[in-house]
Amino acid sequence: MAEIRQGEPRETRVTRRVSAELVIETPGRGFTDITRVVARFLAGIGAGDGEVSLFCRHTSASLTIQENADPDVRVDLLAALDRLAPEDAGWVHDMEGPDDMPAHVKAVLTGIHLAIPVVEGRMRLGTWQGIYLVEHRVRPHRRELTVAFVGDGN
Repeated sequence: MAEIRQGEPRETRVTRRVSAELVIETPGRGFTDITRVVARFLAGIGAGDGEVSLFCRHTSASLTIQENADPDVRVDLLAALDRLAPEDAGWVHDMEGPDDMPAHVKAVLTGIHLAIPVVEGRMRLGTWQGIYLVEHRVRPHRRELTVAFVGDGN
């Protein structure tokens, strides 16, 4: 059985909420690393301890935290998503082309919201973790995200 230990609780007074919109022009299907953009947002607002959240305002793109060292991981993830929701599966909804319904399914599987703890102004991501917008459509798209910090200041 796994051993589970809890660290000391850390109390933070929530004194502020700051949000901004991010606009990302995607090149088409694939992963866009937005880790540095979110880190710059936190630095720019003087974030202290709290939580940063991201929300994707679309139904055919998504957000994920994933491996950021080996790009082959992202290649394999795209291949896995294509196997789970192939374009030629006989979808009923195809108003915007054969990649439209599979994109919706992939967004359901991967999600459109993330919440990340922030300690002393830095996201508590793991060593090999990065934040990605995942474009599920073949063509380039303009994607809008809302990023929000709730917590205290430095």
